[in-house]
Amino acid sequence: MDHDGTAPIQGFVVEEQLELTLVELCQACHADEAFVVRWVWEGVLEPSGDTPQNWRFRGDALRRARMAWRLSRDLEIDSAGVALALDLLDELAALRARLERAGGDHGPAAR
Repeated sequence: MDHDGTAPIQGFVVEEQLELTLVELCQACHADEAFVVRWVWEGVLEPSGDTPQNWRFRGDALRRARMAWRLSRDLEIDSAGVALALDLLDELAALRARLERAGGDHGPAAR
């Protein structure tokens, strides 16, 4: 317990601890295996392992795969376009984080 009588809360981010196979990732994001394989070749997802049967995806790949699937399905963007869109979204998130660290405006106008 801390000096004020409260116990600190400890936890971990499940995404970082999670590891998914190709089949599990496909099931979790509702995407066909062919889409996920193309996303790997385009650099959208970066599994460990040397063949699709041995690929293992970290938990954060699930978020990217779900976003990739929505871009593919809803906007009919091809795999190369999905890779570009996700790279741009990552860049935007990094710039927003930098702006926030620098103490920039946090209002809607900053977005």
